[in-house]
Amino acid sequence: MQLPRSSGILLHITSLDNEFGIGDLGEGAFRFIDFLQRSGQTLWQLLPLGPSAAENSPYSCYSAFAANPLLISPTDLERRGLITSDEVRSLPKAAGPVDYGEVNNKRFAMLRSSFERFQSPVGDSLREGFASFCAVNQTWLNDFARYKALTDHFGIGDWSQWPDRELIARRDGALEHWDRELAQPMEFAKYLQFMFMLQWQALKSYAGERGVRIFGDMPIFVAYDSADVWANQDLFHLDEAGKRTVVAGVPPDYFSETGQLWGNPLYRWDAMKDRGYEWWIDRLQSAFCYFDLLRIDHFRGFEAYWEVPADAETAINGRWAPGPEEGPFRAARSALGPLPIIAEDLGLITDAVHHLREKLEFPGMRVLQFGFDSYDDPYHRPVAYPERSVAYTGTHDNDTVLGWYQQRRQERHEDPLLDEIVHRDDPQPHRTLIRAVLESKAETAVLPMQDVLGLGSDSRMNIPGEAAGNWTWRCPPDGLNQVISDWLRQVTEATGRI
Repeated sequence: MQLPRSSGILLHITSLDNEFGIGDLGEGAFRFIDFLQRSGQTLWQLLPLGPSAAENSPYSCYSAFAANPLLISPTDLERRGLITSDEVRSLPKAAGPVDYGEVNNKRFAMLRSSFERFQSPVGDSLREGFASFCAVNQTWLNDFARYKALTDHFGIGDWSQWPDRELIARRDGALEHWDRELAQPMEFAKYLQFMFMLQWQALKSYAGERGVRIFGDMPIFVAYDSADVWANQDLFHLDEAGKRTVVAGVPPDYFSETGQLWGNPLYRWDAMKDRGYEWWIDRLQSAFCYFDLLRIDHFRGFEAYWEVPADAETAINGRWAPGPEEGPFRAARSALGPLPIIAEDLGLITDAVHHLREKLEFPGMRVLQFGFDSYDDPYHRPVAYPERSVAYTGTHDNDTVLGWYQQRRQERHEDPLLDEIVHRDDPQPHRTLIRAVLESKAETAVLPMQDVLGLGSDSRMNIPGEAAGNWTWRCPPDGLNQVISDWLRQVTEATGRI
C-alpha cells in the first residue's frame, strides 16, 4: 500500500473539547476537522471506538464490532427532537479530564430518554433507516444486543457466571426465552448503535469533503467479557465451563519489567482457519465502514504471540506461540479487496515479523522516542525512517514528547544523539522534535495533539501497566487556536507534506 506524503494528528474522540464532560461526535469533532484542514493536515488518527469493558480502556471492549454510545452527541439528539434542552443542560459541565463515573450515569439517563422518544411518533422519520441498519448488521448486532441486555440484567459482565447454564452454552431454547424477556433492552442497545452510525456517517462525510481521512485503530485481541467470546466460544481457548485456559500479554519490555498481562482470551487459529477466517473478514469489513485507514495493534501477534497460563500473576512465565501469519489478511483481501492497513510493529520485533509485514505490503511504525538509546540501532531515529512507514513523535502509550525530552535531559549530563537534533537551550524542543519527524522520509507522519500543543507528562493518555487513571486527557478549550494552526501549516508545507 502506497500512501501520499502527508501528516495528521492523533486525538481520540473522548479527548475533544466540549462542555459536556467527554468528547463526542458533536460540534467539537467538526471543529477539529476544520482545524486539521486549516493546519494542512489530512489524517485524523483515533483510538478504538468500541464500548469499554475494563478501566475505560478503548483497547478492552465488550464488542469488536459495536461503538461506544458515550460518544453519541447530545446536541444532535436535541436537533432531532429526541431529547430536550433541559436534558442537555443536565449533562456534566466540565472541560477538564473525563470523569467516567459521572459521564456514564448522566449520559445513559439521557440516552434512555431519547430511546423513549424514538419509540414515539417523534422517531417515525428514523424507523426505516433503523430497520435497514439492523438488517445489514445482523451478523454481529443481534448477539451484541443480547450480551449487553443480559449483562445489564444480571449485573455480571463475565458471561460464564450467568445463573442460566443453558444460556451460557447458547442453547436455542434459552436464547429464545431471553430474547422475549429482554426485548426492550435489546432494542435499546441496537438503537444506540444506529444513532452512533448516523452521527458517524455525517462526521466522516464532513471530513472527506475537507480532504481529511479517518485513521482507525483495531486491537488484535478482544476482551473475555464480550459478546464476541460468548457468541463464538469455539474460536477461543476456553475450557468446558467457558473459562480461559491461556491469555494474552507481552514479555518484559520497554514499558514493564514483568511484562504486561493483558488477560484477553487467545484465538484458536486452527478453528478460525477451518472457517475461512470468516470472523476476521467480518471484523475488517465492519472496520472499513468507519475508517479510511486502519492500524492493527500488536501486529506481531500474527507471527507469534505471548501465551500466558490463565492463572499466572505476571506475564513473565509465558511462551511464544505461532500465529496465523498472513492467513486472515489473504482471506480478507480475497473477500474485500485491497486492505489499507498499517501494522503496529513495536516492541520485541523479530526478522520474521518484519518479513510478514513486508510480504503483506503493510507500512510499519517508527517512534522517535525509541530512537536514542543506542548508537548502533538507528531504527527509530528520524534520519533512518524509510519511505514506506508511518512516523510518530510518540503514541498513546508514550509520555508526551516534551515530557520525555525533559526527563531525559534531567537524567543525562551527556546525550550526543539527542544533541544532534535539539540544542539544550532550545526554548521549544517539542517543535524541533516534531520537525525532525516531519522532515523524515516516512510517507506518513502522525503527531499526538499533546505534542503539537507542547504539553508535559501530566497530559499523557496512558501509562501501560497501570490499570487506573488513564484515558482521561482532554484538549484544552483554547487548543485549536490560530497560532498553533499557522505554525503547524507552515512546518507541514516546509517539509513537503501538503
